[in-house]
Amino acid sequence: DRLARFQREAEVLASLNHPHIAAIYGIEQSEDVRALVMELVEGDDLSQRIARGPIPIDETLVIAKQIAQALECSHEQGIIHRDLKPANIKVRPDGTVKVLDFGLAKAMDPVSTSGAAAMLANSPTITSAAALTGAGIILGTDAYMSPEQARGQPVDKRADIWAFGAVLFEMLSGRRAFEGSDTSITLASVMMKEPEWSALPAATPSGLRRLLTRCLKKDPNARMRDIGEARIQIEELLSGAPEAIGVPRIPDVLPVWRRALPWAATGALGIALAIVLALWAPRRPSPVDRPTRLSAEIGADASLATDGGPAAVLSPDGTRLALLAQAADGNTRIYVRPLDQLHAAVLSGTEGAANPFFSPDGQWIGFFADNKLKKIAVNGGGAVTLCDAGIGGGSWSDDGTIIFSSTEGLARVSSRGGETEKLTALDPHAGEIAHSWPHVLPGGDAVLFNSSTSFLNYQPDIVVFSLSTKQRKTVHRGGISPRYLASGHLVFVTGGTLYAAPFDLTRLEMTGVPAPILAGVFASPGVGGSRFSAQFSFSQTGHLVYVNDASAGGSLSIYWMDHEGTFTPLRETSGAYSTPRFSPDGKRLAMHIADGKRVDIWVYDWERDTLTRLTFAGEVNRYPSWTPDGLRVVYHSQDKAARAGLFWVRADGSGDPQRLTESDVQQIPNSWRYDGKVLAFHQSNPGTRADVMTLSMAGSETSGWTPGKAQPFLTGAASEWRPAFSPDGRWLAYTSDESGNQEVYVRLFPSQGGKQQVSSGGGMIPKWSPNGKDLFYRTPSNRINVVSYTSLGDALRAEKARVWSPGQFTNTVSGDAANFDLHPDGRRFAVLMPPRRAAAVRVDKVTFV
Repeated sequence: DRLARFQREAEVLASLNHPHIAAIYGIEQSEDVRALVMELVEGDDLSQRIARGPIPIDETLVIAKQIAQALECSHEQGIIHRDLKPANIKVRPDGTVKVLDFGLAKAMDPVSTSGAAAMLANSPTITSAAALTGAGIILGTDAYMSPEQARGQPVDKRADIWAFGAVLFEMLSGRRAFEGSDTSITLASVMMKEPEWSALPAATPSGLRRLLTRCLKKDPNARMRDIGEARIQIEELLSGAPEAIGVPRIPDVLPVWRRALPWAATGALGIALAIVLALWAPRRPSPVDRPTRLSAEIGADASLATDGGPAAVLSPDGTRLALLAQAADGNTRIYVRPLDQLHAAVLSGTEGAANPFFSPDGQWIGFFADNKLKKIAVNGGGAVTLCDAGIGGGSWSDDGTIIFSSTEGLARVSSRGGETEKLTALDPHAGEIAHSWPHVLPGGDAVLFNSSTSFLNYQPDIVVFSLSTKQRKTVHRGGISPRYLASGHLVFVTGGTLYAAPFDLTRLEMTGVPAPILAGVFASPGVGGSRFSAQFSFSQTGHLVYVNDASAGGSLSIYWMDHEGTFTPLRETSGAYSTPRFSPDGKRLAMHIADGKRVDIWVYDWERDTLTRLTFAGEVNRYPSWTPDGLRVVYHSQDKAARAGLFWVRADGSGDPQRLTESDVQQIPNSWRYDGKVLAFHQSNPGTRADVMTLSMAGSETSGWTPGKAQPFLTGAASEWRPAFSPDGRWLAYTSDESGNQEVYVRLFPSQGGKQQVSSGGGMIPKWSPNGKDLFYRTPSNRINVVSYTSLGDALRAEKARVWSPGQFTNTVSGDAANFDLHPDGRRFAVLMPPRRAAAVRVDKVTFV
């Protein structure tokens, strides 16, 4: 089929005999290779010319006229280019334009199958997916696709007119009409946004501006219908005709009766039209309300906490707004603002809250804090603990139960508390690491949620689970925070754009193609990075509130934080940094960095301000930890093509990574014993949550190293994670939730004896000072506490924990990762925070639609 199509298209293209179309001279075959022979066109293509800067208006018009002539010829023969762009347009040294590459050309649906179009119209149906060019398949280049082409819909010659307008805009302005950091964002821009018209030269004639707007109408029915019209307007502009440049033509003087006749006819027509409208008005449908968008203050002296789950949530009836915000004291709390009032009231007892959601009647708010699922009345009162829970969101059903995200999948509990029921389980063989952001569908028999299989998590799957059949199925590949609306639509966010698709509640599936409805919605990494969430909320009455991505930010910088709480820049260049770890000599900082496509380990030499990448294999490489000699970095690696596990690589970048473990579950390296022969790490085990493990290494740097078998050190019903060896290797500090809160404990190693809780009021991620006297940890309010201790034989005498520094940094990650590290000098920390903390822009506005 593909070879037959190749032959037919070559014959069609060879029929395009025009001075501005690169000619096809024939087909050659050499053994199994078949090739087109095309005219050699000297000179730069238009993209190279534009790269040197905007093209003057008069030169642009000459080039545009020739492009229009080439398209006019092809359209007359029933051929659409479908991939017109600057790189497919060459300008010879003598100024002659040649349009190249009609390889994506497709015959228009002709009224009659005559001429060149008939050769394609009468050809056999192509069944090869790679050769299809019809509806449902997107072909072309994203920045120059028409909206209908971007949606995979059938196209006609008006798609070429759109691309012509995009190329014309780019020639004049020197920038693309529709831009984005990746394909999805660019396509969303094509479908949702207008070009930056202010980028056009101030001297652009109004006639040329009108031509551009007619070419770039998103509705093809409103777009210029024939490229010949564009060619005529360009010729008028080149000739200097007044109407072409925007000056109205002065009509000839006519007799009075001839001048009055059109007005009389118009008046009579207007009277007749008024009569028709009066008779028809009762029967015509009401006009559709146009959405109104406005930005509003949140009504609280606080900043929205957008680094986790949803920070602004509408009540089902749309009368209240629940806000998750951080006040000046650094504590995150829930605020409630009735929308008929200007101010929000704080709910006492919600300190450290995350991911609020309303009850169906709007009288209660569920939230997560201290590894518990809780609820509180919207009018205040005491918070009620319902059960132990994760932090990946919840949804309150009409039947009085709450479905929430746990560490093992989705679970359900009564809104009055009690025993929890497991609903879904993570599938380690499919690489699942989180079930998050559940949303109970009307009727309460099914729930939507996100299934994450990658730590990148920009595109988790949307899955639906039936509570009656216990079956689940994937609804859509890629989409954050799925929600069902009263209008019958499923909505979700991809690439910062909110999409909607019709959804059948009976069949539990989408019945149409998702369409973009709102751009600029902020998506935050969520807690742990594996639960990407979007900052939007709908009421059942059709109102929407969201946080704009321009105001919420999201990138981080690295700062020094000292004992006095002073912050000074360490690396101000922002990025998606996580888990900074100092080398033993304190001169380098290893961390993992996400670029939107993959996650890799990098080493930052902060004295020389150089950043060096260490990992290149695997989809996700993260959680670096230095060996005591500073020669290697161990890290967790995950790839769809191979089992996950721990690897290490030389810190100078030489040599290949070496696998240390192989596992179906997540393993996070934490701390090496001083001799470099024992690694403490934690792993997430279904059923036992997180366990502390050890890995012994045999050998030496000269003879080579051989990893042993990973051995459990701490297992049980509670989660134990983030182990850290003391400087002398005799003690292992770690975080555990055995008491119901996250606290720091210390045990003897390797005997497991002498357990002692050293934190008070919550603590996580212990860091030993090299001085052998202090143990630091992070508090729930994102400050550093310190515990001074004395080691007496097999006993550890710990003093009362105290605040080490008044400095507070943003909690951007969960207990699995760390957003800070202690420098080997023991006197300062590297911390991750939004750029320019001292002058950070407060996120104190939301947008209503």
